[in-house]
Amino acid sequence: MAHIITQNTAHREDWLHQLADVITDPDELLQLLSLNTHPELPQGRDARRLFALRVPRAFAARMQPGDANDPLLRQVLTASAEFIDAPGFTTDPLDEQRSVVPGLLHKYRNRALLLVKGGCAVNCRYCFRRHFPYQENQGNKANWLQALEYIRQHPELDEIIFSGGDPLMAKDHELDWLIGELEALPHLKRLRIHTRLPVVIPARITATLCQRFSASRLQVLMVTHINHANEIDPPLRASMAQLRSAGVTLLNQSVLLRGINDNADTLATLSNALFDAGILPYYLHVLDKVQGAAHFMVSDDEARAIVKSLLSKVSGYLVPRLTREVGGEPSKTPLDLRLTQS
Repeated sequence: MAHIITQNTAHREDWLHQLADVITDPDELLQLLSLNTHPELPQGRDARRLFALRVPRAFAARMQPGDANDPLLRQVLTASAEFIDAPGFTTDPLDEQRSVVPGLLHKYRNRALLLVKGGCAVNCRYCFRRHFPYQENQGNKANWLQALEYIRQHPELDEIIFSGGDPLMAKDHELDWLIGELEALPHLKRLRIHTRLPVVIPARITATLCQRFSASRLQVLMVTHINHANEIDPPLRASMAQLRSAGVTLLNQSVLLRGINDNADTLATLSNALFDAGILPYYLHVLDKVQGAAHFMVSDDEARAIVKSLLSKVSGYLVPRLTREVGGEPSKTPLDLRLTQS
C-alpha cells in the first residue's frame, strides 16, 4: 500500500513541541501545584535517580492545585517509598527481558509485541518496565527489519501489538512505514496499539495519523491506559472521536492502584467516563510486582471485593476484566471473583 503520511503539519509540530517541554523536576511540579511547602512530598525527589520523572504539562494541567492526594499527581510524582526493597518485587516481574529478536516479544501464540520505542511521554511510577533494558532493544529501523523478518516466518501470528515504552513516540512517517510493512504480510489481520501518549498529550492524535489508520487493510485497535476519570478531559475526548471516525476500535486498560482508584465508586465513575468518550473498559490489572512500586499494591482479595462491588454499580459491559499477567504463561490470568474471602 502506498505510504500516505506527510511529515509537516501544525498538529504534528504541536505534539512534538509538548513532548520536548515536559516537566522533569519534582520541585517544579510541586511548585506548579502549590505543594512545594508540603511537609512530606518534597522528600521523595531523590527517587528520580531510580526512575526519571517525566510529566507533560497537558497532563499536569488536569491536577488539582493544593491537593497532595490528587490521583493524577500520585501516579507520576517521585516518592521515598520507591527505595523500599519489598519481598517478591523484582526488576523483571513479567520475565520478558529475553526477546526473540531485539525489540520483539513473542509471548502468546497468535500475537507478538513489537517494542516500537523505548521512551514514554510520561513516566508512571508503577511502570512494570521501569527497569527494562531498552538500550538492548532499541526502536530503530535495523531492529524493526529483524522483527519483520521474524513475523514473516511465523504465519501463526495474526495480530501485532505495538508496545514500548510508548509506540506513539514514533513519528507519523515511521509508523506509516511500519504499518505498510505489516500490511504486506498476508497472515496478519489486526494491529493493536497500546499507548498512554494520547492520554497525556491528546494532540498526538493527528489528522494524518488517523488517515493512515483509516486507509489500512488491518483492523486497528488502540488500547489507552487511563486509571482515573480525572484524566479524561475535552481534548482527550476530541482525540478519541477522531480515532473512532477513522474506524479505530478503542479499548482501555487500567491498573488497580492503592490510593488512586482502589474503590468501586471511583472505578464506576471511570468506566462511565470512558464509555462517554467512546472507549470500552477492557482490563483492570492487579499491580505487576516491579521493584520500586510496592506502595501501590492492592491485594488480590481486596481487588476481588472491589470488582464485585463494581458489578452492582454499572452495566456489565462497563466492568473491565480483573486480571494479572504471569511471566511465561500463554495468556493473561483472570482473577476468579468467587475466590474472595471478604
